Amino acid sequence: MSKTVEGVRGIPDILPIDVKRWQAFEHEWRQLIAAYGYDEIRLPLLETTALFKRSIGESTDIVEKEMFTFQSRDEKESFSLRPEGTAGCVRAGIEHGLLYHQTQRLWYSGPMFRYERPQKGRYRQFHQIGVEAFGFMGPDVEIEHILMMKRFWQKLNIETGLRLEVNSIGSLESRGSYRQKLVDYFSGYFKDLDEDSQRRLHTNPLRILDSKTPSMQAMILDAPKLQAHLDTESLEHFNCFLSTLTDLNVEFSVNPRLVRGLDYYNKTVYEWTTHHLGAQGAVCAGGRYDTLVEQLGGHPTPAVGFALGIERVLMLKAVLFEKNQAAPVENIAASGIDIYLMHQGEGGHKLACQWAEALRDKEALLRVIVYSGGGQFKQQFKQAEKANATVALIFGEQEIQDKTVRIKFLKEAKEPVTLLQTELVNFCTLHLNNLISMR
Repeated sequence: MSKTVEGVRGIPDILPIDVKRWQAFEHEWRQLIAAYGYDEIRLPLLETTALFKRSIGESTDIVEKEMFTFQSRDEKESFSLRPEGTAGCVRAGIEHGLLYHQTQRLWYSGPMFRYERPQKGRYRQFHQIGVEAFGFMGPDVEIEHILMMKRFWQKLNIETGLRLEVNSIGSLESRGSYRQKLVDYFSGYFKDLDEDSQRRLHTNPLRILDSKTPSMQAMILDAPKLQAHLDTESLEHFNCFLSTLTDLNVEFSVNPRLVRGLDYYNKTVYEWTTHHLGAQGAVCAGGRYDTLVEQLGGHPTPAVGFALGIERVLMLKAVLFEKNQAAPVENIAASGIDIYLMHQGEGGHKLACQWAEALRDKEALLRVIVYSGGGQFKQQFKQAEKANATVALIFGEQEIQDKTVRIKFLKEAKEPVTLLQTELVNFCTLHLNNLISMR
């Protein structure tokens, strides 16, 4: 026996029963995002490596050690699988003229890729939904995004498991002077920094504030505070943002240690976090990035957006359900087959296929399976039960000879019915709404 080939570590399969959960989640999302007037954009998985170096920042962890990058065959170009979606969305907006003197509300979804050690809640291929708004200067769109996600958590019945943390990281200029103060401060504790923080000290010192290393917490708590170095515009923007959240009864906490791992952010940043998932507690994060469009070659355009991790949200949903704090994201058992066609004898399979197509012509929403593979009716009924079928249509040798069909109700306490085949579609039509509603 040859050795089995396994999937890539950290890139999990999504099996059929899990796909149903994903589809239910995606259905809820599409309903929500349509209510806020956002248009979907579909972006490629592969971009030039230069895009991410220019946007995310060459000294960030993502670019330094987490991207899947490879050279073209002629070694003249470098490509990377996308580690996040904002840079590609901005690139597409510039390239196709969507941003110049316009406002845009866009969203996208799909897999992202980061080369890191796989663990619970963190994968090498993971899935995100991203939302981006272009052309809006004030904090009003940030508020819109917060309210949007608050409503989504309510729809999923997981709002009680999440908390909103907010902060302002100011302008690029004010953050530059603050950055030097952090370097000076942490340099005095260099030997006490963990390996990642030592590496970040002169490249991305703000990320040290986000360290979870227990021995560093007192040191981080005493570090210079970013709020003391905010420029006037950023401070006014943030205060307006906070007062509006308060007026709208949105619960939040200001976390002065909240920063972002990507260089393009400025002013408001925020995260929805949970304590139910251990170390991987952030399920949604975002903020403002007013300089990125210009940085990538477009005209100056204010922008704000966020991304939520689908795997983490579904994981949180499952954890809360186990703790009786949330309803299931869908009814898995109810997503079965409406009509299962069984057959035996000469011409039985052909006849069953013909009637299955006639039923699908009559009602596109019907879920219909024709048994395949041969075997006695006992085996066919087992397969119908496994498919969670509602009604069985039986074409046996006697039915084929008499031009009839036997109908057996698999979920209702009704006696089987035998009809002429010419009456089949009309009979099913009378029961279509009931069949579909029973899913």
